[in-house]
Amino acid sequence: MSLRSRLSIATAAGLLAAAAAVTPAAAAHDDLDPSGGNGNHHGHHDPSGGNGNHHDPRLYRGVVTANTLALRSAPNRGSQIIRHAHKGDIVSIFCKTGGETVEGNPLWYLLTDGTWAWGAARYIDNIGPAPRWC
Repeated sequence: MSLRSRLSIATAAGLLAAAAAVTPAAAAHDDLDPSGGNGNHHGHHDPSGGNGNHHDPRLYRGVVTANTLALRSAPNRGSQIIRHAHKGDIVSIFCKTGGETVEGNPLWYLLTDGTWAWGAARYIDNIGPAPRWC
């Protein structure tokens, strides 16, 4: 791994640590529920709270495909849960990196919707171009 990649990941980890310090801990749940749910979801929900991040041209976008996706402080399932995203949520993606493999996919996306958190790319479909590397 190059020094630039390590520095980018270290910077992102520092931002996540700062966010985790001011974000209440979420209850522990499974990382995801890909079962498809009850079909009662109507449209896409934007969890950014209307802060405008999803319109920033420097960010990429994706849609959550798992019923519930735990977003974490690092790109692995053992790290702290920062918050959850739900099926159909549109998320803002800052960049992608390798991490713990989830159902055959080793990529994780760094999301910027209100708090910085990592989501398994296995359960986030890109809207438009694939995100850049961190």
